[in-house]
Amino acid sequence: MNRRTREYLKGRFGDYYRSASVSPPPQANEREWGHIPFTAGDGTTMVRHQSLLDIGEVSEFLARETPRHAYFSAARYDDPANGSMTAKGWRSADLVFDLDADHLPGVDPEAVSYGEMLAACKDELLALLDVLETDFGFAESDMQVVFSGGRGYHVHVRDDAVAELDSKARREVVDYVRAVDLNYDGLIEKRPNDRGTTLQKQLRREGGWGRRVHEALVDYAEELLAMDEADALAELQELDGVGEKTARTIYGVLDRNPEGVKSGNVELGPGASTLVRAIAERVTAEQTAPIDEPVTTDIRRLIRLPGSIHGGSGLLVCPLERDAVDAFDPLTDAVPDRFRGRDILVDVHDPGRVDVGDDRDKVEEGIVSVPEYVGVFLMARGRAEKARE
Repeated sequence: MNRRTREYLKGRFGDYYRSASVSPPPQANEREWGHIPFTAGDGTTMVRHQSLLDIGEVSEFLARETPRHAYFSAARYDDPANGSMTAKGWRSADLVFDLDADHLPGVDPEAVSYGEMLAACKDELLALLDVLETDFGFAESDMQVVFSGGRGYHVHVRDDAVAELDSKARREVVDYVRAVDLNYDGLIEKRPNDRGTTLQKQLRREGGWGRRVHEALVDYAEELLAMDEADALAELQELDGVGEKTARTIYGVLDRNPEGVKSGNVELGPGASTLVRAIAERVTAEQTAPIDEPVTTDIRRLIRLPGSIHGGSGLLVCPLERDAVDAFDPLTDAVPDRFRGRDILVDVHDPGRVDVGDDRDKVEEGIVSVPEYVGVFLMARGRAEKARE
């Protein structure tokens, strides 16, 4: 990034901050604050170990300093500005989850567009929110969903029940969300049979991954029973590890005792056990969320400030209401209004598709006129420099 580009971006970021109202997080005075300024060269310098006593009111600080990136700590401290992490006096921390589009399983950043990666990331966000709300019981009012402004989403959980968890306990939360080391035997419990005379192995149904697998099993069994036998056998063979012989065995058990299969009874025969195992593998593959473990387990993490601008994209770090997540399009909705309404000249050295704003067109190499938000995106991403007007 050359000097002209750097000064242009800093100036326009400043214009945004002078007209924006950025809300600080709860207990803002107990948190550490950090930022990365616009500096010359390829490296970045993090300025941290600051408190509100150092920076002042958040909106005024942003307008005055115009940082390239702005952060606050998930943790709350006795002395947030202390340069020693130990001496800060850790009190508690938000439980933070990070989803990064670059790290999604089955998504190749080199083969898909930025927009496609973010769409896949939102699917994973919805899966994560379902686990947090349904399995952990976190209230909507205790969670803040945020588009990171870059490649994914953050979820901040602010619930007293988890605020004082240490890193080890938070790792257990991560393992649950990602179904790490979840095995079939852990989903099974022994229950009395209908007559109460003997114990039989059944799928756990009351909560957690057992409930999820059970719900999927019931839905799948009903789908199979609604099909012709040939179609049902073909469908069963789509499951991992199920060939024609096993498919016939499973179908036979289901045909003879559908209610037993739906109840999660795994002692109806080898077919029932195989079906439950296959459904469990499918559910954990589809409903886990590939969260970034270090972000959640780090009880002193600095995280992007909602309402600030991401200096690597020019997009807003957008806080979202829970009911707005489905309809949210980050490449349109996170464009600052301040960057709309006029065109600018940029010198493009990395041409190609631009996934931002209303026009998702390719840009050619050389000096071109583009909407300002496109130009800001290209410059922030390192794909263009500011040209003379």
